[in-house]
Amino acid sequence: MKKFVVKRVLLSIVILFFVSMIIYAIMRCMPSSFVEQQALTLSQRPGAKSYDEWVAQLNASYGLDTGVIQGYFRWAAKAIHGQFGDSWYFNQPVLTKFASVIWYSFALSLASFVLEIIIAIPAGIAAARKQYSATDYTITVIALVGISLPSFFVATLLKWVFSVKLGWFDLYGIVGRNYQSLSSGQQILDMAWHLVLPVITLTIVSIGSLMRYTRTNMLEVLNADYIRTARSKGIPEWKVYMKHGFRNAMKPVLIIVMFRIPVLIGGSVVIESVFSYPGIGLTMTNAIVSNDYPTVMVITLIIAAVMLICSFMVDVLNALLDPRVRLSE
Repeated sequence: MKKFVVKRVLLSIVILFFVSMIIYAIMRCMPSSFVEQQALTLSQRPGAKSYDEWVAQLNASYGLDTGVIQGYFRWAAKAIHGQFGDSWYFNQPVLTKFASVIWYSFALSLASFVLEIIIAIPAGIAAARKQYSATDYTITVIALVGISLPSFFVATLLKWVFSVKLGWFDLYGIVGRNYQSLSSGQQILDMAWHLVLPVITLTIVSIGSLMRYTRTNMLEVLNADYIRTARSKGIPEWKVYMKHGFRNAMKPVLIIVMFRIPVLIGGSVVIESVFSYPGIGLTMTNAIVSNDYPTVMVITLIIAAVMLICSFMVDVLNALLDPRVRLSE
């Protein structure tokens, strides 16, 4: 176990190194940059220096006056000591900006995550219990629709129906116009009300895969020999499903659910952008569009680190749940 942990930690460090290098190289190779946009603005002021002079000065001040490889290692040397710099677009330390928006994405993703589990797992089990029935076909169609529809289409459709036509929700944002005049309790309810459409959208587009996976695993377990043996012994059908079927079918489902955790950190880029929801997704979009590579680098590294941690936990959980699996040294 000790060798496995050390091996995975070293592998994770290598993966983070290459992920950060690739993202840095992509951001540096973008056709336009924040420096060029800022230099153009500054050069248009009365009596200002020329555009080329401003570009050279800003590149030197931001450490972009070197090649991509040298610039990356300069950035990495500072990042190792926790110096991630300031966000160019948001004009504040990157970690401060991340801390200010992470809880919005966490609230959105957590609410959707809970709804997804509450709806998808029971629906998948029901479809497996009544295979080839109307219930099974209905749940399968719903799952396929959820998988097939793009998130921006679902978000736009919900906004058109419930915001434009019915007027129940605001089109954008996380708070209403009269937010400041509300009491503390009313402010919480106002924010929760603005979460409804984004949560429903994220639940619809993510529920299908878990529903299908639960159904497939449940069917595999119900067709196993030990299930037929349990039925031949006269064990009540509900006990066969819940004690023998459900418990064994949920082992691989739990592993899939573990990989949903990074979504709680990363948020949803498309959905947050459509609803102008001030979370990690919208922050990432604005940073990429403005070529704010300090912000992009930090958010990418954090999401990658969480994904690697979840992958490690999945390996350990898989070994604990399935005695046939052993952690390789």
